[in-house]
Amino acid sequence: MSIRLRLTAWYSGILAAVLIFWGVVIYAFVYFNSYQEVEQQLKDKIEWITNQIGVNPLSQSLDIDSFTESQLREAQIYIQLVDYQSGTFKISENMKKFQIKFPVVKTNEILKERGISKIYVNGTPFLVNQQPLSLQGTNEIRGLLQVGTNVSSQERLLEALRNILVFGWLVAMALAITSGLILARKSMRPLVNVIDAANQIQSGDDLSVRIQYSGPKDEIGRLIETVNNMLERTELSFRGLEETNVAQRRFVSDASHELRTPLTTIRGNVDFLKKLWDQESTDRPNLDEETVKQMSLEAIEDMADEGKRMSRLISDMLSLARADTGQKIELNPIPLQILVQEVARRSQFLDHEADWRPGDLTILNGIYVNGSKDYLQQMLFIFIENAFKYTPNGSVTLDAILYKGQVGLRISDTGIGMDRDEVPFIFDRFYRADESRGATPGIGLGLSIAKWIIEEHQGSVEVVTRRGEGTTFIIWLPVVFAPPIE
Repeated sequence: MSIRLRLTAWYSGILAAVLIFWGVVIYAFVYFNSYQEVEQQLKDKIEWITNQIGVNPLSQSLDIDSFTESQLREAQIYIQLVDYQSGTFKISENMKKFQIKFPVVKTNEILKERGISKIYVNGTPFLVNQQPLSLQGTNEIRGLLQVGTNVSSQERLLEALRNILVFGWLVAMALAITSGLILARKSMRPLVNVIDAANQIQSGDDLSVRIQYSGPKDEIGRLIETVNNMLERTELSFRGLEETNVAQRRFVSDASHELRTPLTTIRGNVDFLKKLWDQESTDRPNLDEETVKQMSLEAIEDMADEGKRMSRLISDMLSLARADTGQKIELNPIPLQILVQEVARRSQFLDHEADWRPGDLTILNGIYVNGSKDYLQQMLFIFIENAFKYTPNGSVTLDAILYKGQVGLRISDTGIGMDRDEVPFIFDRFYRADESRGATPGIGLGLSIAKWIIEEHQGSVEVVTRRGEGTTFIIWLPVVFAPPIE
């Protein structure tokens, strides 16, 4: 059974029980009020008649004849007197007129039948009060007094009320069930939309599907909002996975390309050395010993350089793999001035053709950041080496600035620069600003590693560049505490 039918059944069942309860209450109230006055009238009348009945002194029997016709003449009250000893009856004129006779109770059952009860005479309902009569001073029952009244009007009223209540109950239940089904269907329609959306996603893998809902923010509204948010997050996660898969495929492709070059070089040099030193080879060049030695050293040097390149590539790939696995850098407060000055001093020994011009770093005195000394130094060397790489002529500078609780480490060069539309991609793995991958040394992983280090330090990087005029990188890091600025 569906939720819609279960809800309708529950609501209809509760409504049916409530209607039955109030129907019983209303019927009992009308019944009580309809018969209360009649019963009281019968009690009063039978008490009065009992007091009026005489006793025959000769036979010590009930003197029914002493009860005159005028005393029995009542339009709404029917009176019947029975003398068990003589077997005589005395009835009121209206009973004679309508040929009515109440059934007589046997003497052994009269005590059980005494009081007010409803009887039917010729199909007509009467409410009859039956009172056993006995002689004064004895407990022997000698007669029976029956005082009744026609309650056809009350019965018709109660029958009409019963019909109205039953008909009203049926109509109310029919309306309740019909409207309940309609309202339940309308209320459950958003859930049907949820199911349809889920089926659509399942069948077509379309995570952009959203459930349309313009109703109130009730339980169903909040459910749909939650489902839509879940779909949005799922879509973003799925897109992220797709982008990650694309990036991984590109990463593997680029890594394979980068590794292929040094491996090819090493393999070529190995083959060359094998031919060069194989005395029995027919392909061995006819060279003097000094030339062979010189060429061998050059080949070995080439293999060593390519080995170093592969080592750097593998090291960088391991760093990025740590970033991909969510590895966190342990951060501690460190003095920034000493760290940056050490980087500036060691940078002069890097391979470069441009002038190295570190600026005044005294502004960093007393500045602390939460970070890792090794990773921050690695990040700065990446930017400085990158500046040297793309600045064949000119200069590279390093200085620092403070702004709104952040410290900025600025590395500027006057090198080749790049177009602004390239900036969003320079931190991608294996991206090279040069169209030719071999135009400058490097493998294109340094800036990706640097960005990861900056993000782990809750920092950001700002890039200003222009083709042919140079590039400036500003690394912003949050300051832990700094000396007051006068």
